[in-house]
Amino acid sequence: MVVCYTRRMDTQLRADGRFWLTLDGKNFLGRGRVELLQRIRETGSISKAAKTMKMSYKAAWDAVDAMNSAWGIPLVASDPAGSRLTPDAEQLIAAYQKAEARHTAFMQKLAQDLPGRSA
Repeated sequence: MVVCYTRRMDTQLRADGRFWLTLDGKNFLGRGRVELLQRIRETGSISKAAKTMKMSYKAAWDAVDAMNSAWGIPLVASDPAGSRLTPDAEQLIAAYQKAEARHTAFMQKLAQDLPGRSA
């Protein structure tokens, strides 16, 4: 099967990069983990948060456990009544969002200085 395109889709160079906060040289907090924390806050449950993200409970629990272990104190506290974010988690979410916004602005500024492809 041959596919022909009559126009170029995207001829502009773009700057691209994912933003992560690292801890001891390892990825610690990124967009997916922040979303998981926010959904735990909203639902009061790791299981419900995982379902809203279409991820397995095990994957969600592993992410929470990795964050808790790396940080040294819990970011998510669980008991029979459910799960909730600790003050440290709330501070980290806010710091991540602020830093990610600056990263996005930087990437947009960087892209403005990139050349376009000649037609």
